[in-house]
This record gives sequence, structure tokens and C-alpha cells, in this order.
Amino acid sequence: MSDFHALKIASVDTLTPNSVALTFEIPDNLKNVYAFKAGQYITIKYNTGDKELRRAYSISSPPSSGKLTVGIKKMPNGTFSVHANEKLKAGDVLEVMHPEGRFIFDAEGPQHIAAFAAGSGITPIMSIAQTVLERHPASTFVLVFGNQTPQETMYFKEIQTLKEKYPERFFVQYVYSRSHEDDSLFGRIEKSTVNFVVKNKFKETSFDGFYLCGPEEMIHMVSDTLKGNGIAEDKIHFELFTTTETEDTLAEDLEGMTKVEVILDDETYNLVMDRKHLVLDAVLKQKIDAPYSCQGGVCSSCIARIKEGSAQMVKNQILTDGEIAEGLILTCQSHPTSPILIIDYDDV
Repeated sequence: MSDFHALKIASVDTLTPNSVALTFEIPDNLKNVYAFKAGQYITIKYNTGDKELRRAYSISSPPSSGKLTVGIKKMPNGTFSVHANEKLKAGDVLEVMHPEGRFIFDAEGPQHIAAFAAGSGITPIMSIAQTVLERHPASTFVLVFGNQTPQETMYFKEIQTLKEKYPERFFVQYVYSRSHEDDSLFGRIEKSTVNFVVKNKFKETSFDGFYLCGPEEMIHMVSDTLKGNGIAEDKIHFELFTTTETEDTLAEDLEGMTKVEVILDDETYNLVMDRKHLVLDAVLKQKIDAPYSCQGGVCSSCIARIKEGSAQMVKNQILTDGEIAEGLILTCQSHPTSPILIIDYDDV
């Protein structure tokens, strides 16, 4: 199910001193495999020594462009992000999984959308913004974008181009924490920033949806503030690119073993695991090619459906209460809590 293909890098473009955009060449026979919706991500597999790393990166290009482009910011003590920024060049080949993700814009007709992004959280928002503006001449898009300085702002030139192309429909409110600039706010995106946009600057706009992407703390603050302003929860969509570490206290209280049956690509696998361990870890230890990417509960690659038995998640930032009630779990966050557990990766 982990459907990777070797893709050649068509170009590596510098976005800021610490970030690049990678564009991949997609062969004609893989066009359908790599078709995507605005907001989705790809997973890149990278081997360093005898260790395999997987990293998820959001697609910044709109589906209409025919391009597959991701933005990668160099992270302190990062492995692949440093390699991508310092070593990768056009012509290099990487193993890339098909696009995935639930943080998508796929509506038709005129839409009024607002987005709040910080740092590299702009990457999926770029794809969504361009798609919103292209799809209907009456659609509008408001972007609130937080960074340290203009020089560290990913896709700054592309955003300015959108402002010029859609001057009556695309609006940007920059927020800088280390630079005072004209027509920008100083500091970080906070409650007053959200209220300024929703209750003041764009108080006459009835937004159809809000898209949030950035650190967990920002996501929760913006979401709570929007709800406090009467925005319905189903209009608020978010994706985390970082999350706070959660201590796995569940494992301490779990005892015994569980017989696990795994359904993947129409095949069935069986294993026995300690309930103190996580389902995905146990599955991968058996060399079963289950889908995964971040292993931190941030992406949605490892979702499976419980067919029999029960499991409990350490944390969940993705699945709704309704989806959990239907039996969906993040296997990278789940401990089995029953003698038998049957999970299906195909039925999601």
C-alpha cells in the first residue's frame, strides 16, 4: 500500500535563505497516480545509512498547474530538510508516495475563504488560495500570514504576484515578529489578530471556510477565537506541521498480549503484540508494508478501520468524533485494548 515511485527533480528553487521549492517531473504513465486536490501532501522516502526516513511535505502548486511542487524549510538539527536545502539539485531522484491528506479545498461555485498560516504552514495554503481564485471569478481569499521577517517569508514573491493578479479578490495581512513593515502587524498571530480580521477589517464578509496551518498552539488559538465569534466548527479546517510531544501514559496501564489481524492490499497478515506497544510499530516490525509518514499523529497516512476489537489512541489531532465512532484509528498512536484486534487499511 505504501505506493512509492522514483521521481526526478525538475527544479530546485530558493524561496528564502532557509527554504526551497522542489518540483518533480511526472511521467505520463503516472499522471493519474500523482493527481491531487488542493491542500494535500506527498511523502518522501529517504535513506541515510541503514535508516529509512519518511517526511511529509504539502503541495504548494495548484492542481490546475500540472506541476507537483513542495516547499521544504530547513529545520534545526533536521536530516532530510537540511539535505534538501543544501544538496538536492535538478536531475536527482527521490522516492515519492502518491498524494494524500484531508486538508483539502474541493468546493465549486463562488467561495469566500480565509486562511491563517505561520512559517512553512503557507505551503498547502498556496495551493488552496490559487485554486479558490481560479475556480470562480466571484471568489475571494483572505490570507493572514505570520513570519519573522519578509526575507524569511516562504512564497513571498508568489503571494505578491497573486495580489497583482487578483487585486479585488485576494487580500494579505502579514504579521512579522522581528520586523516592522508598512501595512503589516508586529508580533505573532494571536487572538487580537483574528478578531481584527473577522470583526473589523473583513466584518462585511461572510466566510464559507477557514483554513489554518501552523504550530499546534496557533491552530488551537485561532480555532477557539473563531468559534468564540460564532463560526461553526465544520467551517474550520486545520493541519498541523508540528505538534507538542505527548507522554504515552496509556502504555503504563496496559497489560497482556493481543492477536492482531491486518488487512492490507486485499491480503491478511497475523501477529501477536504486547499492548504496551503501538499498533503501527508492531505491524512494521513484522515487515508488513503499512502506510505511514510522520509517525507523530500529525498526518493521516496510517489511518485504518477497526473491524473487531478495540484500541485507544494516545493522541488524535485528525479524526473527528464521528470517524472514531465508525472505527477509524491512527495506528501510529493506537494501543490495542482487547484480546483480538482486526484492522483494515483498505477500508478508509
